[in-house]
Amino acid sequence: MNGTNVSSQVLDRLTEEWEALTPEAQKAARYVLENPNDVGVSTVREIAEAASVKPNTFVRMARQVGFEGYDDFRAPFRDAIRQGTASFPDRARWLQDIRKSGDLGGLYADMAEAAIRNLEDTFSGIDAEAMKLAAEAIWGSRQVFTLGVGVNNANARNFTYLASTGMTQFHAIPRPGSTAVDDLAWADNRDVLIAMSMRPYRSEVIAALEVAREQGMTIIGLSDSPASPIIRAADHGFVVAVDTPQFFPSSVSAIALLETLLSFVIAVASEEIVERVEKFHQRRHKLGIYLEEPE
Repeated sequence: MNGTNVSSQVLDRLTEEWEALTPEAQKAARYVLENPNDVGVSTVREIAEAASVKPNTFVRMARQVGFEGYDDFRAPFRDAIRQGTASFPDRARWLQDIRKSGDLGGLYADMAEAAIRNLEDTFSGIDAEAMKLAAEAIWGSRQVFTLGVGVNNANARNFTYLASTGMTQFHAIPRPGSTAVDDLAWADNRDVLIAMSMRPYRSEVIAALEVAREQGMTIIGLSDSPASPIIRAADHGFVVAVDTPQFFPSSVSAIALLETLLSFVIAVASEEIVERVEKFHQRRHKLGIYLEEPE
């Protein structure tokens, strides 16, 4: 069994034993789960310092999951590094290894390859200046409507939810019980419409774009082709790659682009946004919405 498989089993073991660990040991385990590549190259003192626990905490954690001590616990991670499988700079080799990993290894490799390729194709075709111009249009607007139907409705709502932590007047449409064209009834040239649809293009999205254009709205479009009616109708158009071995178009690159667009909006916004986001999360902590983890 190779080092990668053994180190993966160690990580699985940590997860299985989580509830039995002390709060301090959980801090150590969390660091290992989130930074497994650090284990093979760190002494017990180095990794304990990084995790903000005492070295003995790592020793006790290692024993609790079946090892004699930290050095024994670290061994599988060191083996993975020696075999060159702890990280994946050589994608072709990594994907080949996945294909050999079982009955569904080929499917897993195909999905991973498609997701990575979609991200590369999407971001290589978009420059930062285009993203900045779209972000400035959003920040300078009165209201932002984000339109998606089908799976893209969830993507639109995710974008709107994230934006609402620091900004107001963001709306995901169509609203429940409404239609997109009705939701845009009172929008005008002070407002922005972010619209997304992939082949086969949805007629209600096209209809909303026509309304938005008639009312003078600024349109930001996400679609899968430069020839898409969504891109052709947009003031700021972004082509996203959606290929997948499965029957559905992938949302990976669309979500990544929306997250990047929102980060650009925050970057071009006033400092008030940072204060709002901090206040938003402070309020959540105060109301007990977040699980408070031991420091």
